[in-house]
Amino acid sequence: MYKKKFSKVHFSSKTVEWATPQGVFDELNDEFGFTLDPCATHENAKCKKYFTKEDDGLKQDWGKEIVFMNPPYGRGVTIKWMKKAYASSLKEATVVCLVPARTDTRWWHDYAMSASEIKFVKGRLKFGDAENSAPFPSAVVVFRPHEDQVGV
Repeated sequence: MYKKKFSKVHFSSKTVEWATPQGVFDELNDEFGFTLDPCATHENAKCKKYFTKEDDGLKQDWGKEIVFMNPPYGRGVTIKWMKKAYASSLKEATVVCLVPARTDTRWWHDYAMSASEIKFVKGRLKFGDAENSAPFPSAVVVFRPHEDQVGV
C-alpha cells in the first residue's frame, strides 16, 4: 500500500503570524499604494500606519484606507479577518488580502468569492524567515468599495 509522507509543517505551525515576502508586497504596493497594515508586528509592519496584535486590527475602523492584509493563518482565524476585510470595503476601504488559496473552505466561499478580484499566486511563497516555502498555495483577494459585491 502506498503511504505518502508529510512533514510536520503540513499540519502545524509554531506561529500563525508570518511576515510577507518583501517582493510580493512591493509589487502590490506599486499597484495599490497601501496606507494601512492591520495585521502587523512592530518588526514587520509594511505601512507607516499599522495595527499590532495588541491593537487588535479586527476592532479598529479601517475607514477609507487602502489596506494590505496578510492575516494570521489558522483554523477559525482567517474567516474573522476576511469578514472584516469585506465589511470594511462596504465602508469605503480598499482591502487587498494575501491569503491561503483555500477554495474548499467556508470563508473562501462566503467572502473571497464575493471579492472584486482574485489573483492566484504562481508557486509557493516563502514567508518571513521560514526555511521552506509554505505548504499551501496563496491568492491575492481584492475588495474594492462602491462595487456590486455579492452580499453575505
